[in-house]
Amino acid sequence: MSVRMAPQRCITFFSCGIVLILFCISCYTFSYHEHVRNYKSGFSKACTWYMKTVKDFMFQDSDVFDSLALISTKTFDVVSHGAKGDGKKDDTTKTFDVDSYGAKGDGKKDDTKAFKKAWKEACSSKTAAVFHVAKNKKYLVAPIRFEGPCKASITMQISGTILASEQESKYKKDEKHWLRVDKVDDLVIEGGGVIDGNGDSWWKNSCKVDKSLPCKDAPTALTLYKCTSLTVNNLKIQNAQKMHISFDRCENVQVSDIQITAPEDSPNTDGIHVTHTQNITISDSVIGTGDDCISIVSGSQGVLATGITCGPGHGISIGSLGSKNSEAYVSDVTIDGANLTGTTNGVRIKTWQGGTGNASNIMFRNIILNNVSNPIIIDQNYCDQEKACKEQDNAVEIINVTYQNITGTSADKEAVIFDCSKSHPCRGIILKQINITQVGGDDAKAICKNVELTPIKTVIPQCPENVDQDQLAFGTYSSY
Repeated sequence: MSVRMAPQRCITFFSCGIVLILFCISCYTFSYHEHVRNYKSGFSKACTWYMKTVKDFMFQDSDVFDSLALISTKTFDVVSHGAKGDGKKDDTTKTFDVDSYGAKGDGKKDDTKAFKKAWKEACSSKTAAVFHVAKNKKYLVAPIRFEGPCKASITMQISGTILASEQESKYKKDEKHWLRVDKVDDLVIEGGGVIDGNGDSWWKNSCKVDKSLPCKDAPTALTLYKCTSLTVNNLKIQNAQKMHISFDRCENVQVSDIQITAPEDSPNTDGIHVTHTQNITISDSVIGTGDDCISIVSGSQGVLATGITCGPGHGISIGSLGSKNSEAYVSDVTIDGANLTGTTNGVRIKTWQGGTGNASNIMFRNIILNNVSNPIIIDQNYCDQEKACKEQDNAVEIINVTYQNITGTSADKEAVIFDCSKSHPCRGIILKQINITQVGGDDAKAICKNVELTPIKTVIPQCPENVDQDQLAFGTYSSY
């Protein structure tokens, strides 16, 4: 009996060898044709299917099958332990935790040196790197410049709190910046943590709070400078010394799920500041500060903001533009979907007399207002100084601005204000589906000076049709 079984065993193990070869070929082929990002999934499907087939149709000997199953399990381990299978030499993402470089995270010891060391090594990594700030810790840091370019893509994983030093002496080398990221491409900043500017001492010493004090600069909490392909997501920025986050000369930027907070009376604490930046999307963010929720200034183009909750603060502004007789250009800006509550302005364009250039192709739509002062305003006579600004002929031109589906309540009787330049009137202004009343239900009013205006469908309040030529420059007031 055992003699007759020997050839059968040999045939079985010979078949097993054949099957193993076919198994490897088919698993590789099946998984290869899956998208490389789904390598593990494809590999697992192939091998699971193949083993089932083998079990059902070829093997009755459980010992042989168990051996094959063991081989397949060990094969899967290569994928499940981090290999991406994308054909590249090195799949590893390296993490550089500031704690490993001596940071204490107790909110008392200065952790600046540890941050600098961790960043230097992370930025020098030839593979993708994570600069990590641990959760449930508070890191006290002085001004830092995170300099690029880096050798690979990098993520700043901010899970804990970064707290600004209050010592003004720490800011002598650069009074305008606290955390500054320079020339870093393919950067992601995320992690659900907090950047805290600790700005109270700066606000108290501001000339806007204490008129007897000289005016001086204060640091922006987080500045992104000359960064391309940048993502900022899931972050809280609070109590900035001045502006909270500034995008300066950046390209291709995605900002989402950001929460920005500061007291209503904190001076110059803009939420998100955009300057000389192209192709930036800001979405699903909550901003309440002592200044503009979003400010968009010269050199910016291709700006989209959507899903914005704003208040308290000064609203959403383009400008100011043209200060000190400068040249300024802003174009292709869309604010689509915003809820403003208790702000001192709604959607605003503000320019100084004497400037040149233009702000053009701008859309404000789907805006909800709740007790907002100056809900819709263009101010070409903006003057943010104690002395009255002298009247000048030059002006930053305002061209092609559309306001659509803006509804809610105004804190003032004047809900729509177009205070445009006599020498360079506002042109191509469209109002469509506007319905703004005063808080309490009384009718609101529109003031329209030197503006070429087209109302479409329901517009409440409307500019008066019988205005003086001085008030309504070239063009006609038409209604469709």
